[in-house]
Amino acid sequence: MRHTRFRRRRIEEYIFKILMYLSFLLVASSLGFILLTVLVKGLPAMNWAMVTQSPKGGYYLGKEGGILNAIIGSLYLAGGGTLLAFIFSLPLALFLEVYARRSRMANIIRLSLDVLWGIPSIVYGAFGFIIMLSLNMRSSLLGGIIVLALLELPIMTRAMDEVIRLTPPDLEAASLALGATRLETAIHVVVRQVLPGIATAILLAFGRGIGDAASVMFTAGYTDRIPTSLLRPAASLPLAVFFQLNTPFPEVQRRAYAAALILTLIVLAISLGSRWLSGRLSKYAVK
Repeated sequence: MRHTRFRRRRIEEYIFKILMYLSFLLVASSLGFILLTVLVKGLPAMNWAMVTQSPKGGYYLGKEGGILNAIIGSLYLAGGGTLLAFIFSLPLALFLEVYARRSRMANIIRLSLDVLWGIPSIVYGAFGFIIMLSLNMRSSLLGGIIVLALLELPIMTRAMDEVIRLTPPDLEAASLALGATRLETAIHVVVRQVLPGIATAILLAFGRGIGDAASVMFTAGYTDRIPTSLLRPAASLPLAVFFQLNTPFPEVQRRAYAAALILTLIVLAISLGSRWLSGRLSKYAVK
């Protein structure tokens, strides 16, 4: 009987190992195929003009120019949206764990954030578009930043909330016992302890914002110029890929893959930067 039970466990372990290896192979092969496709189709169209020039006359007919407007526009949009989301996310995450803890209100807020996280980005774009129409606003960099901030807010807040919950309770108790207020404990103890997680949450939200197309299509619009004001339209890399792939000219379509390659490299740099920054900031955490 014992031998049969042991054999059954070995078979179950063997089956789950096979499933784990297959899952890893599926994820790795999918990533490799995507990177290979973007490299093979985008690398031939890459040149210095692509990253240093804005589109010129006849660009969408295969003539000169680049996508500098989309690169800078994406950085403006994602950077502004991430900064705006961070201003609200960190206080909210600290409130959920330091003040509200596991109260009913905290559970409702977490549930609301989870629902917001799951809402498609095109719904955010439609919502922002309706608000802009009611305020007589045109498509602009400001509109795109606000909608991306709304999109990133639940992602950043929930990520911060999860890492803050990992703070050792003894640290907070020791700080309060020494006479610190809850606010001082949150800022000087909790934030310092979870700096790596906060940095990861910020970069995670930034990566989500810079790769989104649906929300900024309605709110930021698109232009061949680099935005010089918050009230002017702004281009983005995802929309540059979308518009260029829709043209019938093969040369312009190849440039779309080059834009996709640039966007992929930016996201890859964000991922690597997140790991490096998390490692650097972990020295401030109490082990």
